[in-house]
Amino acid sequence: MKVAELVGRTLADLGAGIVFGVVGSGNFEVTNALRAAGVRFVAARHEGGAASMADAYARLSGEVSVLSVHQGCGLTNAVTGITEAAKSRTPMIVLAADTAGSAVLSNFAIDQDALAVAVGAISERVHSAESAQADTIRAYRTAWQQNRTVLLNLPLDVQAQEAPEPAPLPELTGPAAIRPETGTADALAALIEEAERPVFIAGRGARGQATVLRALADVSGALLATSAVANGLFHDDPWALGISGGFASPLAAELIAGADVVVGWGCALNQLTTRHGKLLGPRARLVQVDRDQSALGAHRPIDLGVAGDVAATAVDVLELLESQGHHASGYRSPEVAARIAKGVRWNDITHEDRSGGGRIDPRTLSARLDELLPAQRVVSIDSGNFMGYPSAYLSVPDENGFCFTQAYQSIGLGLGTAIGAALARPDRLPVLGVGDGGFHMAISELGTAVRLGLPLVVIVYHDAAYGAEVHHFTDSDLDTVRFPDTDVAAIARGFGCAGLTVREPSDLAGVTAWLDGPRSAPLVIDAKIADDGGSWWLAEAFGH
Repeated sequence: MKVAELVGRTLADLGAGIVFGVVGSGNFEVTNALRAAGVRFVAARHEGGAASMADAYARLSGEVSVLSVHQGCGLTNAVTGITEAAKSRTPMIVLAADTAGSAVLSNFAIDQDALAVAVGAISERVHSAESAQADTIRAYRTAWQQNRTVLLNLPLDVQAQEAPEPAPLPELTGPAAIRPETGTADALAALIEEAERPVFIAGRGARGQATVLRALADVSGALLATSAVANGLFHDDPWALGISGGFASPLAAELIAGADVVVGWGCALNQLTTRHGKLLGPRARLVQVDRDQSALGAHRPIDLGVAGDVAATAVDVLELLESQGHHASGYRSPEVAARIAKGVRWNDITHEDRSGGGRIDPRTLSARLDELLPAQRVVSIDSGNFMGYPSAYLSVPDENGFCFTQAYQSIGLGLGTAIGAALARPDRLPVLGVGDGGFHMAISELGTAVRLGLPLVVIVYHDAAYGAEVHHFTDSDLDTVRFPDTDVAAIARGFGCAGLTVREPSDLAGVTAWLDGPRSAPLVIDAKIADDGGSWWLAEAFGH
């Protein structure tokens, strides 16, 4: 067999998940090899969309996804999505053809290794026919065991070589557990034992660890919050505050700010999660638990850094506290319980409805959709001024019901993200919150959603502008960031979707009609939203 076939078969046998991509001459053979080996291939209309699909699929499926692209321009088309995946430590293989080393004058020739390094990915290469299997295994091992996005370059001349008979594949286990040092676990247990108002904030590294964190919170009296990427982790817990940071409700922000000990579990505690530190009380002791030691204290000074897995650390601390007979009420008073039950969710907070003049208040829109859409949903979020509304108002059943690709803060990734999330969780209704700017950027992938028959609900928060800039540069000439209104519902129908224009709450009856039907094609809601004067989270994001 040729090297291209060997690489495809090897990735399939190692357990690669769905392959997303756009096929050109350079990646034609290796993509077909993956398909022949039983790996599903999803064709996107643009490599950027394919990258976001692969990123989201890996996040929610627990598998290593694959992005297959042509050399040169195929790779550069995908760079923004690859950067998001790399910054998010998504286990993903970018399978890219590359020009032959001798083809120095090829139109496609770029330094693909340098490109990968520049955006935070790991660059690997199939060097020869003899090393092809080992090179592929090394790339996959890095992605799987280190949670990294890996570019595997496949030079065209090497792809065409005859490959030797492959050796048996090694068994690759997932990331090894890292237990904290005894001294740091003891120090964390002591801080929790002394705390009167502890708060746990769980991040990406805590996904899948709700049970042990809840158990530890029960004995320590801690309230529970998450960063945006871990939204849903503590769904329906009576002591859960929701998302910490710019999306936090007023009550959640008040209670987090009142904590005397804050523990970040697999959480960067960055400016967005802490509102530039303003969400942390001036005398609060700050702890960070992370398997990556370089993450400890990277965004702000901490009182204690614990290098270890969230699960291993929580288990050790729980055992220490239980062995000492510690069981504190902490922050969990009857008064706090009553306040959380009544008003910690944005949906429970009364707002002055600004709907009118042919435009709907985005809060009214989001709250009503939360009531209408099935609870078993997977919500994806694009970036922009609108993004706090679907993030805060659309509840999700668990952390695998929310896909938040904001590590690079690029608009235009949402539609690809929603498709990848839908394929990872076919048991749930996929929902996308997107602004009109991000929707138009990625509109070609609407055809992909139609072709796949996805029952995707796309909520376009349509203000005919790049809203973040409109509300940030208030005293400036805004002609560069405002646009004529477009009939998004009509565009959607042109792709084969159901299209619905919403200007007032009564227009949402069309959502119920779609839900009651076969859901054989996506529903695109063109929501003409009222001016919110700049969303509440935007001031925090811009630091004012």
